Amino acid sequence: MRERQEIQEVPRSRLTANDTGILLPAITRDPHPGALRWVLHFIYDLAWGLTAIVGVPFLLWKHRRRQGFGAVLLERLGRGFSRYPARGERRRVLVHGVSVGEVKGALPIVRELEAARPDLEVVVSTSTETGTAIARQLFPNHLVVHFPVDITRVVKRFMRAVDPASVVLVELEIWPNFLRVSNRLGIPVAVVNGRITEQSFRSYRWSKGFLPQFNRISLFCAQGREYSERFLELHVEPERVIETGNVKADGLRIGRTAAPPELERLLHPDPEQPVLVAGSTHEDEELQVARAARAALSGWHVVLVPRHPKRVRDLMAALAAEGFAAQRLTELRAGLAPDPDALAVVDTIGELDAVFALADLAFVGGSLVPRGGQNMLEPAAQGVPVVVGPNLQNFTQEARILREAGALEVLDEPGQLRSALARLAADPERREAMGRAGMEATAAQQGAARKTIAALEAVCLPPPAEA
Repeated sequence: MRERQEIQEVPRSRLTANDTGILLPAITRDPHPGALRWVLHFIYDLAWGLTAIVGVPFLLWKHRRRQGFGAVLLERLGRGFSRYPARGERRRVLVHGVSVGEVKGALPIVRELEAARPDLEVVVSTSTETGTAIARQLFPNHLVVHFPVDITRVVKRFMRAVDPASVVLVELEIWPNFLRVSNRLGIPVAVVNGRITEQSFRSYRWSKGFLPQFNRISLFCAQGREYSERFLELHVEPERVIETGNVKADGLRIGRTAAPPELERLLHPDPEQPVLVAGSTHEDEELQVARAARAALSGWHVVLVPRHPKRVRDLMAALAAEGFAAQRLTELRAGLAPDPDALAVVDTIGELDAVFALADLAFVGGSLVPRGGQNMLEPAAQGVPVVVGPNLQNFTQEARILREAGALEVLDEPGQLRSALARLAADPERREAMGRAGMEATAAQQGAARKTIAALEAVCLPPPAEA
């Protein structure tokens, strides 16, 4: 019979024990031995191989169109694992975030973890080029690696090269072979800042008896009740699920601060102009915002920050075709004179938080098109009133918190963007009230990282070296 344990206070006075009841100990062996599971994973590996063969033309096309794609893919397939530095005396914890949002969410976890456990070395992994670029900005003194393609042989090589004592997956990002190899190597796996979208939940509920197996994961630290209930419905043991809150709030600076002088000069050339920042936008959203702003925001300056800067070349052509003058941030930095009447397009990575500091009003993308939204806590934390479209499936909790606080306006359909912008532009008092409410609501969410570290300490992290 398995011994249960309660969360203990981590060895740092400001990290107090989290009152979450009883948790089961870490999973350090394969809960699914036997021939049937071997066959399932063999078929799964075979499917990867067949997909790679069929997908060769597509992969070659992406390699030609996207600089760096081929190098990332080769590393994820194992090329370069042998060049990872061997760990020293400190045991390693692998913290994985699939892309930009998850990597940013990992920052408070890594900070708290290193403060509580200086005897551990944190290695950061990610799956995308943009995620890697952000990770190297946020974690300049850490080993940053690419997460392996989920083929058993590749995963084994990756785990031998990194040699982690524990694995921390930010939000979810689970792969069947990675979990199985971790179990067989005795490496506990935890999900932190856990969330599961409605679409993913339906898929996992259908496949939960096959792959992946959620009962290979030792601990689920869920953002809130909605997500914890979904994990439980996937037959995760209740003693492995706790609610710790959204760690992304811990990584945010609360309150208005001045933007960097360079951005102020280049992106806000006329200080008398109010500024609309449309951040984390996806394809087609920039044009919708530009059209709505042209109709509703006379005298405002508009700054567009696409989610994927590699789209900017096509975006500039689309804007020009509709008669919009636009300037890229890289051109402005190269000496182009800022034009207050032109749209500004931020074509760099990692500057969105600083750009939001310029905003009198923010639109957060991924919400006018069916992409599920993006993180609207970032501008709200800085006291910026926020408008979003109706597609918020991936950020329902954040939207609910801000909407209940009166900090967020959610459109019923994309065509309402023009009227919403016009209404808020004409009502500075409401914008100010929304901004205050956003700061207060975001501040109230902070503290999740401390709770998460306490849970990890109780279940998944190796004991301190001096123990």
